[in-house]
Parts: sequence; C-alpha cells; structure tokens
Amino acid sequence: MSEVYNHKVVEKKWQEVWDNEKAFAATDDYSKPKYYALVEFPYPSGQGLHVGHPRPYTALDIVARKRRMQGYNVLYPMGWDAFGLPTENYAIKNKIHPKIVTKNNVKRFKEQLHSLGYSFDWDREINTTDPNYYKWTQWIFLKLFKAGLAYKTEMPINWCTSCKVGLANEEVVNGVCERCGSEVVRKVKSQWMLKITEYAEKLIEGLDTVDYIEKVKVSQKNWIGKSEGAEVDFLIMGKEDKLRVYTTRPDTLFGATYMVVSPEHPIIDKYKEELTNWNAIEEYREMAARKSDFERAELAKEKTGVVIEGLSAINPVNGKEIPIWISDYVLMTYGTGAIMAVPAHDERDWEFAKKFNLPIIEVVAGGDVQNEAFTNVATGILVNSDILNGLEVSEAKKKMIAYLEEKGIGEKKVNYKLRDWVFSRQRYWGEPIPIVKCDKCGYVPLDESELPLELPEVDSYMPTDNGESPIAAMTDWVNTTCPCCGNAAKRETDTMPQWAGSSWYFLRYTDPHNNDALASKEALKYWLPIDWYNGGMEHTTLHLLYSRFWHKFLYDNNIVPTSEPYQKRTSHGMILGENGEKMSKSRGNVVNPDDIVREYGADTLRAYEMFIGAFDLSASWSEDGVKGCRRFLDRVWKLQDMVTDEEEYSRDMETKMHQTIKKVSSDFESLKYNTAIAAMMALINDFYKKNQVTKGEFKTLITLLNPVAPHMTEELWDVLGLEGRIYQASWPEYEEAKTVESTIEIAIQINGKTKATIMIDKDEEKVSVLAKAKDAIADKITGTVVKEIYVPGRIVNIVQK
Repeated sequence: MSEVYNHKVVEKKWQEVWDNEKAFAATDDYSKPKYYALVEFPYPSGQGLHVGHPRPYTALDIVARKRRMQGYNVLYPMGWDAFGLPTENYAIKNKIHPKIVTKNNVKRFKEQLHSLGYSFDWDREINTTDPNYYKWTQWIFLKLFKAGLAYKTEMPINWCTSCKVGLANEEVVNGVCERCGSEVVRKVKSQWMLKITEYAEKLIEGLDTVDYIEKVKVSQKNWIGKSEGAEVDFLIMGKEDKLRVYTTRPDTLFGATYMVVSPEHPIIDKYKEELTNWNAIEEYREMAARKSDFERAELAKEKTGVVIEGLSAINPVNGKEIPIWISDYVLMTYGTGAIMAVPAHDERDWEFAKKFNLPIIEVVAGGDVQNEAFTNVATGILVNSDILNGLEVSEAKKKMIAYLEEKGIGEKKVNYKLRDWVFSRQRYWGEPIPIVKCDKCGYVPLDESELPLELPEVDSYMPTDNGESPIAAMTDWVNTTCPCCGNAAKRETDTMPQWAGSSWYFLRYTDPHNNDALASKEALKYWLPIDWYNGGMEHTTLHLLYSRFWHKFLYDNNIVPTSEPYQKRTSHGMILGENGEKMSKSRGNVVNPDDIVREYGADTLRAYEMFIGAFDLSASWSEDGVKGCRRFLDRVWKLQDMVTDEEEYSRDMETKMHQTIKKVSSDFESLKYNTAIAAMMALINDFYKKNQVTKGEFKTLITLLNPVAPHMTEELWDVLGLEGRIYQASWPEYEEAKTVESTIEIAIQINGKTKATIMIDKDEEKVSVLAKAKDAIADKITGTVVKEIYVPGRIVNIVQK
C-alpha cells in the first residue's frame, strides 16, 4: 500500500528539478512550431497574491503544458508591471524608497508563483522599472513624438486638494480622492498626450481579424464610439463667432430649440463682460469642476444648468433665435464642447427641457410629445421640418447634409467618442519622459544614444504644493543643454503613466536581453502574434486599446511583423468570497493562497480553481470545494496500488479511455476546465469499480491530469518507472472510431412495462436481439406471445395475452 500523498515533500522536490533542468524554457530553435501563451503580468503589491491570481495563470499553464507535450516550442513568460501610484503611495506613507518597495514586492510575488508550480520561462522575466526595459519604452515614445503622435497641451485634470496630485478618473469616488478622502476639483495642467484618435478606424477594423470573445469586441467598439453625422455651425446672435456642434441626427435640426455648452467652453470667458448673470455662471462652473468626467456624463443623474444671459444662437435652418445654456453633462473633451438640443427626440435633452420649461417640437412622426413621452425615433417620417417634410429619416439625413454643405453651414462628419490618451503624470515613480524644453527650440527629443534616461535618486518623493512632479526639485538633473542648439534647457519632469510599460511588454518577452533593439526581427517574426492572451475583463477596454495602438504604430513603422498583437483574447470571472461578495479586507473574506498551498498543496489549489465553475463566470470560494479536490487527488494517488503490468487499455475500458482523451483535450482548448476535470473524475470511478487499472490506462490518466496537477503526476510517473519526465511525454491521442460505444443497453418490456435490461452489440441483428430478450425474461412470460416489437437501439416490447 502506497503512503499518503505528502504534497509538501513532492512539490518542493519537483520545483527544484524543473528549475535545475530549465524544464520550461522556450528555445531559440525557430524551426519548431511555436505557441505563445500570455497572461497579464501582475502589479506586485505588498499584499502578495490573492486567490484570484491563480485562476488565469493556471488556465494558461494548462494550455502551455499541453502544447509542449504536443511538440510545440512554447513561450509562457512572466514579469512585473511595477511602476505606478500604489507603490509610490506606500513609499510615501512608510518612508521607504519605491525601488526598495518594488524589489521586496517582486520577491514575494515570485516566491508565491513559484510555489504553485507554473511553467513560466523565468529566464525571460521582465520588470517595467528596470532601466534596460524602460529604455525601450522611452524609445517607443520618441518614435511617437517624431511621428507627431505625442504632443503637449493644456488639459483639465482631477486634482486632489490634499494629496496635491492629479488623479485618474478611477481614483475619484463620489467627488473625493480614493486614497485620502479629500475633495477633488478640476484643474488645468499642461499634459503630454498620445494621439490614439489617429488610429481609431484601424483599431475598429482590426477587430475583424482576431479571435476575441464577442463582449470584448463590443467593449472595444463602444469605447471608440464611431458614429456618422454632420458638424453644423450655429451663429451667435449679433457676433461674428459661431458655435460648431456635432450631431448624428442632422435630420432633426428643425427641432433644435436650445443649445448647451460645456462649463469650460472658451466662448463663456470671451464674452464675460456682456453676461448679465456672471455670478450664477461662475458658481455653476465651480460646482462642475468638482466632478469627474464620468460623474458628469452619467445619464441617470438629475440635470442641472444655467442659461447664459447675454448670448443666444440662431438655428441655421430656420433662423430662429434659441437660448444657450451651460450644463455639466456636456464635456469639453468630447466632440466640440457644444450640442444642439432636440428635446422631442433625445431623452437627456427632454429631461433638461422639461425641468427648465424649454420648447419641445416634434420633427419625426411617431412620438406623442403631448403626453410627455419623448421618442428617440431612428425610423419614421419627418414633420415640422420644411424641406424635409414627408421624407424617411435615412433620406432626410442625406438631404440635410447636402443642404448644409451647399449653404456652407456644415459638413458630413465621422466622429469618434475616443479621446487622445493623457500620457503624463506629475509623479516620481514612473518612466522619465525623454524630452527637454528649450526656450529657443521648444520641446526637443533626446538622442536615442542617451537612452535610458534614468530616474534620478531623490531624498523626497512627496507631492509638491504646486502640483509638479517631485523630480522638478532635482535641479542638477533637470538643468541640461538643448540637443539642438546647445543652449540651457530643462528636462521634462512629468513621468509616464503605468499604462506605458504594459503597452508593449509582450514584445520584450520574445527577446528580453537584447541591448540593441526592443527585440530582434527574427524573434518577433517567429513568436508573433500571441496565440492566446488571457486577462481580466476589466482590462479588455483600455489596456487592450492602448497596447493595440502601440503595436499598430510599430507595425506601420516596420518594427513588428503583424498588425495585431493578440490573435486570441479571453477573460476570466472573479473569485468571490464564501459569502458571494468581492474579496476585501474590510469584508473579512480574503483567502490567502499560501494557506491553501500549505494545508492542501499547490495541485489542490490549481485543481480547485479550475473546477470551481465556468471559467468566464464569477464563482464563490468554498472550503468544502477545496477539500473535495484534495480527495480527488488522493484517489488518483492511491490508484498506483491497483496498477497491473499491461501496457495496453483493457477491452472493457478502451472506449472510455478514448472518450476521456477526446473530452479533456477539447475542453482544455475551450475554457471548459471544470468539465475536463469532471471527465477524469468519472474515469477514476470506473477504475475503482474494477479495482484495477492497467499501466497504460494509468499512464494516460496522469498525462491528461498533468497540466492541472503537475507535481503529483510527475511523482507518479517517476514511481511507475516510466522513461524521462512527464513534462517531456507526448500528449495522448484518441481514435474517433474508438470513442463510439460498441455495446448499448436495451430495455425489455412486457406489455409496455419494463421488466429487465440487456447489453447488446450496437449492430446486432434483430433475430439475435429478440432471442436474448426472451431469454432474459423467460420466467416472466406467463401467457401467449402475440407480438414482438423491436425499436432498434432502444427497447424490445413483448406483447402477451
């Protein structure tokens, strides 16, 4: 009898073997078929891994291990997305340099990942804070700058009045700073921007060429927000100025009864002296400055606004004077910062008009505006619209655009909701931007030979009162000479956002130690595109857009060989606490994976996280579920006591073996890890019923299980005395013909009531089946048989008197 499975001894043993043998290192043999599996590299926080991390890592580890067994040269890398605000905040609070914080956090994360037995190629480990890495992040930025896709401009930002720093929208919660709880206001700062809008159409078109789950494609397209319509000029009464608006419904222009401009619109300040309610306008602008763009654009919130007394506009198609309002639901960062309001056919405009008693004119038949039921009519017939009356919406749009262009008061326009990417942060812990500011030459790029431009060592990385980066106080570093004219100049003191390093990290994995390029042409050609990329659903919008944008730019500049970086993208559901809520310290439901590994083993944790439920859906943690997976592995371990010497499958198990190979192989490829494990559980039950398993069957079972439970299966392979290592073995193959059952079960009835069952060969002749049926129930036939009915493959019904 084998001993009880000791996971602590076995797992440590095989992790050391794999390290010494460099078992999972991708090779530079470019003649082999390749497979590039990628998971999102983590932000190494002080808390270490939580049980949500192993779910995607295990899923792709299964695919990577299976692909190696199928003969592929597999690249399955890992690294660290280590710049960013959380580390800087921790450093400030605890007075520890961010570099030291990062080093400690990375060490902790790596130890935890290693304990779970992942087949990462640690020789290719990268860290975004390594100057040898961010040299190439800076290099890409310079390419963008020289192409006119990186520029600096004044931009409103979220400003924490206490932390004295700019915040991303997601760091503002209910108008206050997520970190300190202080009031957040809008403040204009000079910011570096990346012109991602230049790639809007390419980013949409590229989605037709990749294998992304549909909701990922939808989130990408919605964020880009392509629409077709017209830009229209509204003259300001008595002024030479005009307000240009973008609308997707130029056919509704006759229904425009007022205009709304963003509180930041420059037209307000230009005519400040003529506005008779300036105090009310100023008060409203101050209130709007305390809200993030997300809060302002929220559809469900109550509409607020102030009419601009002293300015009015003229509807260009009917000449009517209409009022101009300011309201915070109009953003200066979207469109032109001004809209025409058609309250009969837009819900937001209708709510605003009803609140402030503004005119509502129906211009598309179908809406009962008299009963206060606006209708956003996409089809219908135009009414109250002069030249458009009687036309359907689609024809009315065309005619109105032609009219606007003929009169010189508008033009056809394709618009995108996507805004240019705010790329600078007034912080210390980020990549320095390799630009100098010269009074004579303007913004000048560093020569590429001077890269990396390393972060200066600072005594204090506390935020400054004026909102500048802490680097701004490092005058010895800041003061430099202009690369163009040689005059005195100053280095840029803003740093890049955390998004920078994560927008191209997958390229560096292909050739991480290259000092002459971000990666060699040969490596990039061989490994790209990434075959399978898995990550959180929360990263399928911005991270995917930003990294696809950088990749497409590099492709256009002949640096990478593919127009898309990822051929396949999937996402996983969250693991929730046992109470069904998101895990958090405040809820007291956080599970530490170290505790699970210590008590039950890494293979148990891996198996449980794959068995917990459908991979793309959230699932609640269950301690009983963990124990159940440990019992499953213990049953596999004890099977070694039942192994016979036969190398082949036993006759009665052959079909089941081929069915299981087919099922597990398919399910591993389609995110159905839970049903793959269930199939192996069912197979084990059959072995226990027989109380024996051939050596060939056991070898196949542990090979199928190896990607899920690599430590235990490696040990069992060794115990059986099989050649080499299990990670070097070939993936089992099945024969389709042998997956079909050769025998079937038939119900035997007398006068329609089932009395017994028999097993027959599925192709057995009717005469033989009837004979077996009568033999099986001979003692139950008490009358005269008048009829024998056989429904092939299902039942035999014997009718007697």
